[in-house]
Order: sequence, then C-alpha cells, then structure tokens
Amino acid sequence: MMRDGMWAVAAILVGLSLGATAARAQTYDLVLRGGRVMDPESGMDQVMNVGITGGSIAAISAGPLQGREVVDVSGHVIAPGFIDLHAHGQDPVSRDFQVRDGVTTALELESGTWPVDEWYGERAGDWRINFGATTSYGAARLAAFDGDRRAATYDPPTPEQIDRIQVSIARGLAQGALGLGIGLQYIPGASRVEIFRAFQTAAARGVTVFVHIRYAGLQEPETSIAAVQEMIADAAGSGGSVHIVHIGSSGLQQIPTLLDMIETAHDGGVDVTTEVYPYQAASTGIRSAIFDPGWRVRLGGEYSDIEWVATGERLDSVSFQAYREQGGRIIAHIIPKEEMEYAIGHPAVMIASDGVAFVNGRSHPRSAGSFARVLGHYVREEGVLTLMEAIRKMTLMPAERLEAVVPAMNRKGRVTVGADADLTIFNPATVLDRATFAEPAQASAGIPHVLVGGQFVVKDGELVDGVMPGQPIRRRPIT
Repeated sequence: MMRDGMWAVAAILVGLSLGATAARAQTYDLVLRGGRVMDPESGMDQVMNVGITGGSIAAISAGPLQGREVVDVSGHVIAPGFIDLHAHGQDPVSRDFQVRDGVTTALELESGTWPVDEWYGERAGDWRINFGATTSYGAARLAAFDGDRRAATYDPPTPEQIDRIQVSIARGLAQGALGLGIGLQYIPGASRVEIFRAFQTAAARGVTVFVHIRYAGLQEPETSIAAVQEMIADAAGSGGSVHIVHIGSSGLQQIPTLLDMIETAHDGGVDVTTEVYPYQAASTGIRSAIFDPGWRVRLGGEYSDIEWVATGERLDSVSFQAYREQGGRIIAHIIPKEEMEYAIGHPAVMIASDGVAFVNGRSHPRSAGSFARVLGHYVREEGVLTLMEAIRKMTLMPAERLEAVVPAMNRKGRVTVGADADLTIFNPATVLDRATFAEPAQASAGIPHVLVGGQFVVKDGELVDGVMPGQPIRRRPIT
C-alpha cells in the first residue's frame, strides 16, 4: 500500500511538471507577470504568472510564461473581477466609474427593468462591462393598475390585479431576466398575499427574488425585524429563494439581529442571502413612500440628516417640504457606524454598491468607490476583515448567488484555469476610494488594470477607448 501511494504521488508530480513545461512552451495572448494571485474559491494566495488566451485564463504558473503581450504586475493583487449585484447606475457615466472601481459585472437586480428584451438590446455590443437585470415588480404592478402610479403605490390589489401581476412577471422571466426585483418599501399598498404569490411565481421558475424589504423601521409593528421575517417565511413557504438588498440601510440599529436571523435560516435550509454597501448614508428619491409622514420616527432620523444631492445642503423642515414637492434625490445619513461595520465583516454578507446614476456630476459616493473603499479603508486601515474575505464577498459569493440560473457564472468570481478572464489588478497598499459626499465624481485609486473577457478596459489607470467587451448576463429566453 505504501509503495502504491508513493507511485501515485510521483505520478502527480510528473503530471504537474509536464503541465508546467507545456504552459511555458505555449504563447498566450496576454501574460500577467509576477502578480499575487488571490482566488477565493481555492484559497490560493501566491505570486504567479497568469496566461490568458481567447478571453479565458489558460495558465497559472510559478514559472515564466510566454505572451504576445506581457504586463508586469509585480506588487499587485490579481483578483477576480468584482461582481456588483446592485448597480442602479446602468448608464455610460456610471459604468466608467464602476469599472475604475474594479467592477467587471454590474447588475440591476433590486429594481429590475421592463421590457427586459429592450433593456438588454440597448446594451448589446456597446458596454464596457458585463450587464444584466431582473424583471421589475414595480412595472408589473403599475401595468396591473393601468398606469395609475399613485394607485400602484398605495392601493391594495384585487385578486384579478394579482393575477395580472403574475402574468407580467412570467413574461419578463420568459425574456431571460435574472430573477424578480421588488422595491417593497416603495409600494406600501402591496399586500402580503400578493407578495407571497410573486414568490410562488418566481419559485416555480427557479429564480431568486431580490427585494428591498417592506420596512426600514425601528417602531413596532413596522420594524426591519418583521420585514425580514416576512421574506424568510415567503422563501420557505414558496420553496423559493430571496436576496435581501442593502441590509445596512434597511436594518439600521437592528443589523446584528437581522443577520442572526438570516444566517440561522440559511443554515436551516432557507435560500436567503444579503449584501451591504460600505457607507453610513442611504440615497433615494425624496418623493418616495419612505418619506411619507412619520418617517423620522420610523427611521430614527431628523431633517438635518437629509442631504440634497444637487447642492450638498442639509435640510430643515421647510426645505424638506419644498424639495419633496419638487422631487429629486437625497442622501440620508442615518446608518449607524458600528452596526454597518458589523455587516461588512460578517461572513454571510456580500458587498454591493447600490450605486445610483450621476446627474451633473452629483451622486452618492458609493456609485464610484464602494469596492475600493472596502479594500482600502475596511481591510487595510480598519482591519474589519481580511483581504481574502473582502475579495470573496465581492466575487465568489455573488457569482454563486446566480449560478443556478446562469451556469456561466461558475466561470466568474474565480482566478483559475478555465475561468473567464474578468480580472481586477490592484495595489493592496494604495487602493482607496476617492469619491466623497462633497465630490462624488472621483475615480478610485490603486486599481491600474481591469480586464473583461481578457481585454483591458482599464490600463495603467486609464479607461481604454473603444473597447466594449461587456456581455449580457442573462437566463436563456423562453421562445
């Protein structure tokens, strides 16, 4: 038996040696030389050379590799490209900030879109990074209420309207949407019956519901705890799955309790996951139902916590009412620091930006700096989590969330032979967000190279003009 074992080990060593020799003999399209390869799936953390051919990783070797192009990335991490499950900024300006933050796939999964075919068609062949979306529950509800926006927001549906909503959801999923997106806090008229029906419709088609929970509140009975309980129950009762977005702004002071609930439910067999963005402020429209009367009690906030995005001014009761009549985006500085950092460090929580579009250079800084902020501030400066843990939350975990509906995602979120060459190369000593609340339109630092499908979209810290390799992340449409 010992002799057989020795022969087996020898055979493995010979195979590795022959493989390395073959890798060195081949000429790759591109070689990244001398980078610190960090793969969250295998745990590899080693200085290696990476050979890329035809949009895929073809070799990872400690020995030298030959390439038609060789780029020295010594002193830098070679990580999987960051996958943002929650990117509202689906426009060229936001895309350019996202990719300079290391994002190679940006998905609109909370709000979703409609019509799904049209949304994907508008981006085909003209997108720098990979893109995808859910189908929108809000759009389905609006159609069921014949376009009456106020009724679709505040009125309970009839049984017939609930049926019409399911038809719209099914149509969007048939067009290849990645799941169902529900902004539940924005539609206070939504009944528990209709939301459970939506979960059943999604579960029957094997997709996840991505949801902004019903309450971000501190007062009974409208608490974040009750809202998360509803989601866990709907996922369990329908046999489906749910991803709860931005647990920071939804959970507030109750974040630790909510994460205990989510983790325990997941360990017990309920398919439930969540995410957080690394800021103490939320952002939304001032006219949304979130700011209906009573919001200060529900959220534990004050007028002075609200910032008008267009000017940066903090509001009072008079300016709040004036801007609510006018409409526009606000930033709400209401997320407690300790609880938010607890979520960032929690092993079950992914990182996602919730980035919104830039308007005249103004936005929330999360739209430009979320991922670099985690790496620079929360890993290097604060030690809230390790570098490998952060990379895992930005890459492998979101890829795994989508693999059941898009099997191609099992080639993303990893640095391994055969994986897609969506890669982010950053300097762990200098990576940092530069976007601020005062000056949000600033690209992150310390990320010199980003590749999508083996092509540089950022090189030497600059966007590469005319390179648009982004591909749709999409379920197979049903014809």
